[in-house]
Amino acid sequence: MARSTFTYVTYIRTTPERLWSALTDDAEFMKGYWFGTHCESQWTAGSSWKMVYPDGTVTDAGEILEAEPPRRLVIRWRHEKRPELKAEGDSLCTMELDPVGTAVKLSITHTIERDPSKLITAVSGGWPKILSNLKSLLEAGTVALKDPYPAESTRAARE
Repeated sequence: MARSTFTYVTYIRTTPERLWSALTDDAEFMKGYWFGTHCESQWTAGSSWKMVYPDGTVTDAGEILEAEPPRRLVIRWRHEKRPELKAEGDSLCTMELDPVGTAVKLSITHTIERDPSKLITAVSGGWPKILSNLKSLLEAGTVALKDPYPAESTRAARE
């Protein structure tokens, strides 16, 4: 079967433990970089996982397949809100944290067993914004983007 994959890699000046906590344990911190959204789980293999919007809507749900703090996290991920994305079924999101000097290399790979995939297209637009905010918040104490869907850039508006 064909597979769609999205991979994003960034380097964040932090420790693996702090990055792991930001990705899992600290819901209030997570809301800061994930535009008000947060994830809920026990963060152990076999535990349920869900993504919750600020209004309480569960948009994605699944199960933690692997959890090796502060190194690796694998989530079985199913979209719940948009029917065309939900119909695609389960995807896998793998997060790997590797220390590199004074930084941590964070690699996120999101895959689904179908090609093309509307879900992978959707997450490929979201992950860069979320992870840019995470990096900025950990390194500088403020997010890069306040709005996940900002207006056209000023350069595009001038043209």
